[in-house]
Amino acid sequence: MSLIIFRYLSRQTLQVMLAVTSVVLLIIMSGRFVNYLAQAATGSLKADFLFAIMGYRIPEFLVMIVPLGLFLGIILAYGRLYVDNEMTVLSACGLTDRQLLLMTMIPAFGVALLVALLSLKLAPEGIQKVERIFAEQRALTEFDTLVAGRFQQFGGQRVTYTESLTDSKKQMNDVFIASQNANSSSMGSMTVVLARQARLEASAEAGARYLLLSDGYRYDLIPGSLPMRSTRFGNYGLRMEERHAGGVSSKEKALSTDALLASDTLGARAELQWRISLPLLVPVVVLLALPLSRVNPRQGRYLKLLPGILLYLLYLSLLLSGRGAVEDGRLPVSIGLWPVHGLFLLIALMLNLAGPVKLWLMRWRAVNA
Repeated sequence: MSLIIFRYLSRQTLQVMLAVTSVVLLIIMSGRFVNYLAQAATGSLKADFLFAIMGYRIPEFLVMIVPLGLFLGIILAYGRLYVDNEMTVLSACGLTDRQLLLMTMIPAFGVALLVALLSLKLAPEGIQKVERIFAEQRALTEFDTLVAGRFQQFGGQRVTYTESLTDSKKQMNDVFIASQNANSSSMGSMTVVLARQARLEASAEAGARYLLLSDGYRYDLIPGSLPMRSTRFGNYGLRMEERHAGGVSSKEKALSTDALLASDTLGARAELQWRISLPLLVPVVVLLALPLSRVNPRQGRYLKLLPGILLYLLYLSLLLSGRGAVEDGRLPVSIGLWPVHGLFLLIALMLNLAGPVKLWLMRWRAVNA
């Protein structure tokens, strides 16, 4: 009988958790995807990297979403059982609050292991790969990210336009390039180059690449001043700025857990405590969700949903604030984020004990009346 009830409760909870997690993940990924798509459309991000970045960032998103999904899953699933009087029937069959807590904690333990795997291993690895992709992006020249038919700004000093671009991106047709002369003594001095064709050429000089323009004009001018200098050319070479990809970012978020354990910096300590806090968050939110799911059938299953979400957001906000305080040195590492978990564990215990204490007081008053 207990096994049947356990399977039923676990299935109800996990189904709602998966639904909530999928919806929230879809919303977050849609926002990020639109942002990256806009960068790809303007040429600041190579389109080939778009789906790889989104895929590598999924563990980073899930590590924050899964605990919330479990928390809301318990509130919504158990809330429906209370509204439909199924919990009343289960209680009449001998299901106690302690057994309900145990049956809920068993799948929650599996969720905590999943969050630990995401937090300690998969999310940092994904961030590392995203950092490598952005490093490769920074190493590209403007020729590699150019989009035909669009004016694009590069480095804040140059605007480039091409009417058409071959599929191999080896040749541009009808090219316009306007660049500011930062080394000129004249304020606002500019150089405008118009060319029929352009192609990228490698130089014997190590690491140097040139944009070879052919059949065009170069105009040196100062806006608002005359005359301007005009030069016709058959071939004209323009050196492309090379931005070499560096190593993996040294930011703590991109470091492996082993690297954090070996580091004594405040940033590494704060990041390590944050990663450990996420799986610890799971059993605490389960203890918070159980009393919040208890509703009167007349009240509806969504009565305590908003207070529950606000309580969860407060929990997460305090953890984030504590992480920043440890990183800045305003909070000792020895104290860290653990008081936040202790505070909400105490709140959860008080919420769980409120019902039995209230029932005991009612019985005591009835006996002594």
